[in-house]
Amino acid sequence: MTKFRLFAALLSTAAFGMASCSDANSDNSAVQAAAKSDSAIPFKIEQTATFDEPWAIAVEPGTGLLFITERGGTIKFYDPKSGQIGSVTSGIPKVDYGGQGGLGDIVFAPDYAQSGMVYLSWAEAGAGDTRGAAVGRGKLSCDGTTSCSIDGLQVIWRQTPKVSGRGHYSHRIAFSPDGQYLFISSGERQKKDPAQDLSNTLGTIVRLLPNGTPAPGNPFADRGGVSDQIWSYGHRNVLGLKFDSEGRLWDLEHGPAGGDELNLVEKGKNYGWPLVSGGDDYNGDPIPDPSTRPDLQKAAISWTPVIAPGDFIFYSGKLWPEWKGQVLIANLKTTSISRVSVANPEKAEEIARYSFDNRLRDIAEAGDGTLWVIEDGKSAKLLHLTPQQ
Repeated sequence: MTKFRLFAALLSTAAFGMASCSDANSDNSAVQAAAKSDSAIPFKIEQTATFDEPWAIAVEPGTGLLFITERGGTIKFYDPKSGQIGSVTSGIPKVDYGGQGGLGDIVFAPDYAQSGMVYLSWAEAGAGDTRGAAVGRGKLSCDGTTSCSIDGLQVIWRQTPKVSGRGHYSHRIAFSPDGQYLFISSGERQKKDPAQDLSNTLGTIVRLLPNGTPAPGNPFADRGGVSDQIWSYGHRNVLGLKFDSEGRLWDLEHGPAGGDELNLVEKGKNYGWPLVSGGDDYNGDPIPDPSTRPDLQKAAISWTPVIAPGDFIFYSGKLWPEWKGQVLIANLKTTSISRVSVANPEKAEEIARYSFDNRLRDIAEAGDGTLWVIEDGKSAKLLHLTPQQ
């Protein structure tokens, strides 16, 4: 029986109708309750370009170009000034496309202005009917305004082990604010128990040096093997990974039938999956509630019914000052943006929820404080959000 233990305040605008979210690739299937009405939507929405199954947006430092990965294995870029779309024509890795797999995250290196390095994640085929997440880096080179390449792409990390199935890769990438450490979310690949096993990296967040080697000082390095990569464990499917302005790492995680989570990620902590959850198994089998295991790390906020988050940002406050430091989440299941306060990091609060027509996959903030949001699926629209006049 699905838990309704925690129900964050659900606030939604009536400006956009809710669309059906049933999808073969959906990470959650719980029915979302109707949201309450909110005040007028606080932004104008401009529809720009369309993309094919986009997964991630990254704003190129200096130019403001938007680089967008498409799960089938392509990368395109959009120029907000001209409206022109270009493509990365070479250097993209071969991906194992299917289910939730394909090309994933794209992140510019902290020293991108000097190095030109860009980091990618993707689903990679293994021996037999196995696959796993991989992360690589290479130098981005652009020729004119419509064509780029990634030169010298090298794999620097692989999820261990490769397993069967095509779900829960996670493979989000984040650099520490000082640029010294590379964090990668590694999903438990729908296998559950490995998330509690420190001899593999399934269901973990790993902490590496920018070249992919394990970072010194990781909490389980003395165990040997790939445990020297692990920063935290007990995770399910982490589709958001970001640092806040205070240098704290947060993740955004899919639960099963209930129990999506926003977590403050700390060194060596166990986040409980599959021992506990705010949700139950899809077949209705109960999972113990987090309150039954006070020794495990608790979520800052969880959602039942689910929101099925795509990704999130911490907003700067440039154009919406009252949002400074708050979390903006692009949601798949609820076709919405959730705005969450983490002023109390132990008990976050959903302040508002703004409804859209379609599933939202990712969100990014431009240098001027405006927002870019990409829909999910085929013919997904890139949306530009600016303040209401």
